[in-house]
Amino acid sequence: MTSVNTNYGALVALQSLNRTSNDLSEVQQRINTGLKVGNAKDNGAVFAIAEGQRARVASLGAVQDGIDRATSVIDVGLSAGEAIGDILKQLKDKAVAAQANDLSQDQRDALHADFNALRNQIDQIANAATFNGSNLVNGTNLTGGSAAFTVLTSDIGGTSGAYELEGTAFATLYSSTATLETANGALSVAAGDNLAFTITNGNETTTFTIDVVGTDTIQQFVDKVGTASGGRVTATYDDTTGKITYHSSEQFSVRYNDSADAGKDDGGFFDGGATTAGSTFSQVVAPGAGNNQLTVSGFDFRLGTAGQALAGFTSSLDISTATGAALASDAIDTALTNLNKDMATLGAQAKALEVQKTFLGKLSDSIEAGIGNLVDADLAKESARLQALQVKQQLGAQALSIANSAPSIVLSFFR
Repeated sequence: MTSVNTNYGALVALQSLNRTSNDLSEVQQRINTGLKVGNAKDNGAVFAIAEGQRARVASLGAVQDGIDRATSVIDVGLSAGEAIGDILKQLKDKAVAAQANDLSQDQRDALHADFNALRNQIDQIANAATFNGSNLVNGTNLTGGSAAFTVLTSDIGGTSGAYELEGTAFATLYSSTATLETANGALSVAAGDNLAFTITNGNETTTFTIDVVGTDTIQQFVDKVGTASGGRVTATYDDTTGKITYHSSEQFSVRYNDSADAGKDDGGFFDGGATTAGSTFSQVVAPGAGNNQLTVSGFDFRLGTAGQALAGFTSSLDISTATGAALASDAIDTALTNLNKDMATLGAQAKALEVQKTFLGKLSDSIEAGIGNLVDADLAKESARLQALQVKQQLGAQALSIANSAPSIVLSFFR
């Protein structure tokens, strides 16, 4: 039926042309933005996933910034330690020189004056080694205290896949400056005792051994764990609970080798239980809730601080006599040894943070690539589609023009 009221062919052509125009607008939007999912209207589910991952990329960037700041704090502490080490070497030189028997008293007094002037710079250097309000070498950020220096190493709290072992509490609460012999009442520490950590990563198994020395402080033992493992296992001591906790992002087991006292429990080193018998106590660490922080060991490089590197290097040392110079020389040797141990611990932790930052960078790149797979447009495909739609639009306009002229045939009926 021919009608001037209803032109069905024109309606169909118009609908087709509108669909083509909408598709063309969509393609042009994708080409302009480079995104096939630019907002929730395009694909709500994919858009929600992409936004969540974009938020994670931002949080990973914040964690990396925090690691950078923490690394700077450690670097400043290492610089201070190196400067103090250089001063100790100069002091050693003067202490050795003052032991000569051919010096007059005036000459000894002059050496002692130089000695004191150099020694007084040590505390100034330690106190000045502050970055962003944190100082790892003047006692303000000692591990285990309320101001212990911690740094986020992950954007996810309680990282799954983290491994954590909490030791048994010592019989009495001690500060981190107490010696292991004092703290371990249930297990006497003898020569040859050691703690062995075995780390399994795929098919690779590595064992790190830490000598347990009774005269070491709890803090020195905790620091040795991180140093010996290169930061792959770290330990912290909580003086409010009396427990040592071991942390790692890799699966590990721990074994205490007791060379003398069979039948004892692990004495607080780890949760082996009071009924464990034998001279070797082992504990396999299962995956736990873990944490997303690394506690960086803080020290005190100031003069005469109990339990720290320069504990025996006090203002009472006097090189104005040959005997005093010999005592000072011995004290400097001890201070240098302890200082170098602390520096090694700081260096290992800086390396661990560097490894973590590298991993986070790779993780961030992988997540961004995943977001791209979800939302990025294939511009080569969109370009080809644009050409096709432009031709289709022109044909649709031509078809609509033909359909619109169809009712004019009715005029021929009335001639």
